[in-house]
Amino acid sequence: MEVDDDWDLTAEELDSLERDAFRKIAQLRDSSATSSSFSSSSQQFNVHQQQQQQQQQQHHHSPKPPSSSHSQPFPPNPISDSRPQRVDALSQGARALPPSLKPGTKIDESSKERPKFSFKFFLHSSGQIAAKFQYDQVVIAAFRRIPRASWNAKERLWMFPPSSLSEAEKVLGELPNYNVQVEKLDPLVHRAFVSASTVPDLRDRYDRIPSYIESKLLPFQREGVRFILQHGGRALLADEMGLGKTLQAIAVASCIQDSWPVLVLAPSSLRLQWASMIQQWLNLPSSDILIVLPQSGGSNRGGFNIVSSSAKSNIRLDGLFNIISYDLVPKLQNMLTTLDFKVVIADESHYLKNAQAKRTTATLPVIKKAQYAILLSGTPALSRPIELFKQLEALYPDVYKNVHEYGNRYCKGGVFGVYQGASNHEELHNLMKATVMIRRLKKDVLSQLPVKRRQQVFLDLSDKDMKQINALFRELEMLKAKIKAAKSKDEAESLKFTQKNLINKIYTDSAEAKIPAVLEYLGTVIEAGCKFLIFAHHQPMLDAIHEFLLKKKVGCIRIDGGTPAASRQQLVTDFQEKDFIKAAVLSIKAGGVGLTLTAASTVIFAELSWTPGDLIQAEDRAHRIGQVSSVNIYYLLANDTVDDIIWDVVQFKLDNLGQMLDGHENTLAVSNNQPLSSPAKHNTIEHSPSKQKTLDQFVRRCDKVDRSEHQPDPKRPRQS
Repeated sequence: MEVDDDWDLTAEELDSLERDAFRKIAQLRDSSATSSSFSSSSQQFNVHQQQQQQQQQQHHHSPKPPSSSHSQPFPPNPISDSRPQRVDALSQGARALPPSLKPGTKIDESSKERPKFSFKFFLHSSGQIAAKFQYDQVVIAAFRRIPRASWNAKERLWMFPPSSLSEAEKVLGELPNYNVQVEKLDPLVHRAFVSASTVPDLRDRYDRIPSYIESKLLPFQREGVRFILQHGGRALLADEMGLGKTLQAIAVASCIQDSWPVLVLAPSSLRLQWASMIQQWLNLPSSDILIVLPQSGGSNRGGFNIVSSSAKSNIRLDGLFNIISYDLVPKLQNMLTTLDFKVVIADESHYLKNAQAKRTTATLPVIKKAQYAILLSGTPALSRPIELFKQLEALYPDVYKNVHEYGNRYCKGGVFGVYQGASNHEELHNLMKATVMIRRLKKDVLSQLPVKRRQQVFLDLSDKDMKQINALFRELEMLKAKIKAAKSKDEAESLKFTQKNLINKIYTDSAEAKIPAVLEYLGTVIEAGCKFLIFAHHQPMLDAIHEFLLKKKVGCIRIDGGTPAASRQQLVTDFQEKDFIKAAVLSIKAGGVGLTLTAASTVIFAELSWTPGDLIQAEDRAHRIGQVSSVNIYYLLANDTVDDIIWDVVQFKLDNLGQMLDGHENTLAVSNNQPLSSPAKHNTIEHSPSKQKTLDQFVRRCDKVDRSEHQPDPKRPRQS
């Protein structure tokens, strides 16, 4: 037997194949010697029948073989029933013997008499179709005729792209003298590949990304942008939290400007963040960025076009980018359908996991209708496939059109209700990767990430929460005017003491005003399922965060000034070693020194500190020896609060402690990997306590510079 070199068999496998062939030949000869050879002579056939009758008489104690019809071309096997009963059952993958029977003998040409050869096509993790079967030269020759088919020697599989599937089924179905039985791909999988093959490949548009954006993309982010373009601008970007999904989506949007305006759907806590990122990276006038908020008041330091959702009849979504929350979509559904947005970005798309929710039923038609739809989710619920269905339906409604078909295939085995389990998990994951989803974990791209990245997150505070803060700032402005007009040194010093107390009052009240927005943002972090540290200063903020986590049944520890020193180490150990403990609620002072909390790589500051060095110390609870991941740091800021005062001076001291999600950092020295609109410096951070800013220095700064004079540029967020 000639073995093709391309089959890539080892010497041991060749020996085994040879031994198997000799054994089968011996079996055939043995069978021929006892039951006569097949011959075209009727006399030989009669002799065979006589021999058979004699042997049956000699072995009358043996079990009687099954009777056979005289028209059957193969006589019954007279050997013990432990031997093969039929030639075609000798080996599933053996080469078939062509029938050479007496002319005129009735031959049953049904599939029963041809050797069976079974294939099972399955979806490989590479996104290709794979088939595994026993060695057969005829079948191998057939596979070589399949377009772009190749032999995977490592896994011992024949593989070909999904586009060759129909041709493969045709070639294998036409094998002569074989009864080919192919277990085809599930119909849903087949539909998904057919649908994916029809979408246009837009990778030639990649060059439309502005150079100042493209140059700041990390290699894996460039890959993500190309994946979305390759799949026709309809894809699920499922990178882990902190890998820059927002920037990748903005980069894709820049490739399809001819289809603007853009609709951005996001949780309410991220609306201002989206507006800031769009303005910063695309250099759009802030008036071209429209945000629908529950009320038109509140802080709007960025100068964005704010529209109140309460005035439903007067809403006009006429910005180049229009940002609304999922909760508002049901109220605006008719208008959104009428406006016919061609580009839709759905951030935190797992908000659509509940099929019965109003926001899901209202949002899906808008996404389905769009020409381009980019879904972003750091938690795509791969272990709960039913929660993916609506997101997949939004992207490919013609494929994922029946929840029962999907559920019976991928959601079996649950004990808490119908379709609450997971089945054919690997197939679903491979299918999504091949047709609609790209997902990278931090550990997968760690070599490309800076060791520490900082990002500002802008909170949206309501009129109600801002009322007291605004009054205090007006009082502060009047005090500053009085200090300038003071006629004596004593009068000025007295007024400055009052000013210091007023600033502290603003600090305290700002914390309470930020609580609702901070908790809303924490809800999105909890969804990500990662471990995180959250720092605050005031007790009301710490209490609110702790109570919120307990209410959400999130395992957490808390360390503040009231935590006994003896119990702190045990709390740290619990956080480091217990997977169910996801959060550490820490005061900036008490929790910012001497603790090792490297089990988390996400650090959140709900408040700022008067002393910039405290922020660095707090960051380093996670960013220290033992940390094996890149650390993401999020500063939650609210315009028109004490954050305005503190952040400006923190920037002045720390040199660009700002938007670093997509930047690089050398230890604590910030590099210049920033958009052109925010050039960065290269100074390193000083830690000398004597050089840290104090409240007195803040007051002196307030004296020297009017508040209006040191506000950030209203056209963009505070720049680093």
